[in-house]
Amino acid sequence: MRIIIVRHGDPDYARDALTELGKKQAAAVAERLMDEGIEEIYSSPLGRAKETAEAFAELSGIRSIHMLDFMREIRFGFGEALYETGNPWEEVDKMAEEGKEILDPNWHEWPFFKENIATVDVDDIASATDVWLRELGYEREGLYYRCTREDDTEHTVALFCHGGSGTAMIARILNLPFPYLCAIIRMRHTSITTIRMEKIPGSKITPVLELTGDDRHIRGIE
Repeated sequence: MRIIIVRHGDPDYARDALTELGKKQAAAVAERLMDEGIEEIYSSPLGRAKETAEAFAELSGIRSIHMLDFMREIRFGFGEALYETGNPWEEVDKMAEEGKEILDPNWHEWPFFKENIATVDVDDIASATDVWLRELGYEREGLYYRCTREDDTEHTVALFCHGGSGTAMIARILNLPFPYLCAIIRMRHTSITTIRMEKIPGSKITPVLELTGDDRHIRGIE
């Protein structure tokens, strides 16, 4: 199985919708995805992700879009002061500038993340990701996944989501600390990341990262 994770197009956050630029980007990524053999479409329920998914659904003829509520964008901040402080991407940049370790499996205990609402959302996405993958035929066993599918037919699905929720999902699947993924994966609008899961029934596997942050389709779009 291949899971193609796509960030939404340029957003109007106030309206939770795509801007005119975002609509152009969504059309471009829809064209790009037509060669991927996608059979099913999944999406965050938020407008900007859903609109991006709809552009591909319209072009591909795959009318059904399955909503994954757990893939709505993560929050960040402390207490009631959401988005005022506590930005994970700014924090890892600061840590890198100071030469601090970001590949730390105990990142939950860092003062920055311990009380940050982002940690709650990232952990919720991790748990829900395992449930979703189980439904797709991949049961988590420790750090790996067991293919429980009945045949070895290759399947490809597309998931339209957000920079934060997408990063959290990838961190879970690849067993890497969320802050480290924030540092090394910066999803531009409609960028594509592809993860391949072994298709042999009964096999226990480590997922393969085939492609990360591919945004060639939007270069030159203004």
